[in-house]
Amino acid sequence: MPVFYLNPSPLFPPPELSLPNGLLAIGGDLSPERLLMAYSQGIFPWFGEGDPILWWSPDPRFIILPAWLHLPRSLRQYLKKNILSCSFDRAFEAVIAGCRAPRKNGEGTWITEEMASAYIQLHELGFAHSVEVWEGTNLVGGLYGVSLGKCFFGESMFSRIPQASKVAFVFLIEKLATAGFHLIDCQIYSHHLHLLGARNVERSVFLKLLKRALAKPTHQGKWCVPGVLL
Repeated sequence: MPVFYLNPSPLFPPPELSLPNGLLAIGGDLSPERLLMAYSQGIFPWFGEGDPILWWSPDPRFIILPAWLHLPRSLRQYLKKNILSCSFDRAFEAVIAGCRAPRKNGEGTWITEEMASAYIQLHELGFAHSVEVWEGTNLVGGLYGVSLGKCFFGESMFSRIPQASKVAFVFLIEKLATAGFHLIDCQIYSHHLHLLGARNVERSVFLKLLKRALAKPTHQGKWCVPGVLL
């Protein structure tokens, strides 16, 4: 199968035409119009510094439905202590910065400056959202992603103390369940999220779930607690 090179139009080839590794297309830009078109078709960008923009639609797809959420005993006990608090959309740019920061093993992340700017713009337009995890007034973890219809497309998470990213994920899933969300896209397999209930499904199954979720209206604007998700 060929790899498609995108032109100035925001249109994409069908995700079923991806290569076996999930790569579908190269090029284009990270404009809000193109990003939203991509997510609505089950496609996402993922590339490194200095690389061209690469667009992916892997098979299988790693997802979680709210009903699948699993809390390991140790995490349940930790949550009961109420050591950390969570919020939505209070510090989106700080969460992006946390996700971009080098990991403890010294590795950087795939979130380029161009990528960060694109999602900050989506946040300003009301489509990208963050979960912040606080220890007192200190930001210690979080995650961000894109919301369309009743689907949340997770992009990245970070943790400065043990358990913080798991707390962010559990908070997100529980609030999305309250709001009637159908689907959370985790993109590619992660052992970290598999322990919390995420699993691989065939791309065809994911696309059917996505179509159903996108049939619902999108809330365009900041999220809050209490508020849109309660």
